[in-house]
Amino acid sequence: MAELLAAMQNDGDRKIDSKRTNAEQHEEHQSESNAKTAETPPKSGRRRANPFSEEIMSYKMPQNFTLPMTLTPYKGIGDPKVHVTKFESMMFLNSDCDPILCRSFSTFLDGATLLWFSNLPAGSITSFDEFAKMFINHFAASKIYVRDSDYLSTIKQGPHESLKDYMTRFTTAAMEIPDLNPEVQLHTIKSGLRPGKFPKAIVVAKPKTLEEFRDKATGQIEIEKLRETQRSKKLPSRKDDDKPSRLIKPPVKAGTYQDQKYIDKGKYCAFHQKFGHTTDECVAAKDLLERLVRQGLLDKYIGSKSHKETADASKPKYSSD
Repeated sequence: MAELLAAMQNDGDRKIDSKRTNAEQHEEHQSESNAKTAETPPKSGRRRANPFSEEIMSYKMPQNFTLPMTLTPYKGIGDPKVHVTKFESMMFLNSDCDPILCRSFSTFLDGATLLWFSNLPAGSITSFDEFAKMFINHFAASKIYVRDSDYLSTIKQGPHESLKDYMTRFTTAAMEIPDLNPEVQLHTIKSGLRPGKFPKAIVVAKPKTLEEFRDKATGQIEIEKLRETQRSKKLPSRKDDDKPSRLIKPPVKAGTYQDQKYIDKGKYCAFHQKFGHTTDECVAAKDLLERLVRQGLLDKYIGSKSHKETADASKPKYSSD
């Protein structure tokens, strides 16, 4: 019995020692793992290579420099050369320095163009001329002209359109056509005029340039303005009081209040425009007149009648004797 108890006690001691050893080994392994984690440097964020050269990036921008605010970023639609020209014209008063032009131009790219710029090789841009050339060549396919000079021949002056409005509409369309021949513009704007005195005057004058045509058109526009002013100031030919009054209108559909076979054709109603009863007996006409009186629409008629009755009463009466 004592031997059995001793064996059981030894076995329990061995299990305790084994658990203690495993715990110590786990703590040692955890310490080593933590040490390795602490030594590992944190991963840095992803950063693209800069397409600009070191010279451009090392240039110190002026403190008082401001970007143009009216230029819309280019998204890959339209003529890229026009975008470059607009940018250069806006930057003309600010700076003509290559580093400033390059770094400023990149801020006016958006969408597909910005993605193209960010994927350029590092240090591939060394000057603005080179940058602009790469940009124009890459997006040359976006140079889409929706209209050409043939479109101008479809613009005609409307029947009631003023010369000023027609020329404004024509000029707006002409400005969207690149490299438009002035002679073609002059021919199409004359062809679109509405038939009348002015086109005949143009045929006689034979303007050879757009400037000569505009000089003639300016005089005609002033004439049209004067006519419009006179027309707006012109008084109406008839006064409202002279217009015939239609306060009392016959009903749209006369009532079928009486069998037409047995009507008294000796009585006629001017209101219903039918036989059967007199106008004085017409209830509908009396109701309408009372309603108009309450609204004050018959005051002038009632006033003139009262005045006439007063004048008749004031006249001396002579007996037949």
